[in-house]
Amino acid sequence: MREFPLPKFHESLMNNDEEYRLEFEGILKHSGINPWVNQYLKTGMREGLFSDMASALGKIHDTVVEAAKPGLIARNIIDVRSTTEALERFMKAKKSVAYVGAEGGITRMAGERYETVDLKTNIIIKDSVKWTKELAEDASWNVLNRQLEELGRSVAEIETAKIIALYEAIAAADLAGGAVIAGGAAVLSWSKLVEMWDAVEGEDFEADTMFMHSKQMSQLFTATEFINSQYMPSGGTQIGKGLVGQALTMSLFKSSKCTNGKVFAVAKNPAGVMLIRRDITTENFEDPRAGEYGVIATERIGYGILRSKSVSGGTNFKTTF
Repeated sequence: MREFPLPKFHESLMNNDEEYRLEFEGILKHSGINPWVNQYLKTGMREGLFSDMASALGKIHDTVVEAAKPGLIARNIIDVRSTTEALERFMKAKKSVAYVGAEGGITRMAGERYETVDLKTNIIIKDSVKWTKELAEDASWNVLNRQLEELGRSVAEIETAKIIALYEAIAAADLAGGAVIAGGAAVLSWSKLVEMWDAVEGEDFEADTMFMHSKQMSQLFTATEFINSQYMPSGGTQIGKGLVGQALTMSLFKSSKCTNGKVFAVAKNPAGVMLIRRDITTENFEDPRAGEYGVIATERIGYGILRSKSVSGGTNFKTTF
């Protein structure tokens, strides 16, 4: 399985990304005027974690990235690719059709046709730690570091919510099987899971991913067929990262960002793509007029659906356990 891109730590970016290195050097020059960063430097030096401003800024970046990684569930449910382009054009191949005549006759074939989808990397995900000068000056190391961790988790949650919304926006007629699979206000059962998997298989795609709200995952845990299929060995689950286990050919993921009552089965490689023009990075924030200072975390991405028929969806499952 191809590894999807994850945000890189500060040292790796400094060694391999010239654009990041130049931006970092610019940020470093004026970081001394930011009370939040100054307090982070002062408390971190007191803890013996670093000795200068450059190391402190690197630690800020690494703390945000480390906290974000477990929440980047979106990167497990869609094909993810890095890019340096503002726009990329993807081809959607339609099936070619061959016509066979009489024995010894001419075989006519309509060549493969294409549609195109243009994806722009114009979506900026951004969140910030924003404090007054006085509050920053009095903050302890634990408080400052926790705020950075919350910042990383927030960016990851926004990214995941956007990709889930992308799938939920597919029209029912464009899904595998030409319709959503009705849950009938019942709990998610093994038979419904198989039905969604089968809808994707019926379109000549192989479903490799299923994602849902944690409530539907809890319901699935009670299905005897699911329990017997794996007994969930601890080494095969990463519940804190959204990965719960396997069913048929699919990895199962849960997220509170999924709509309660909806479930999706996806062949994620043909289904769509998320382009990462700039992965999670941090920079200082200063607004002296408003008396606000802090740190901003941003990423620049683009995404779109390429083959909606490789996605099946179920809805109206019971929303309580």
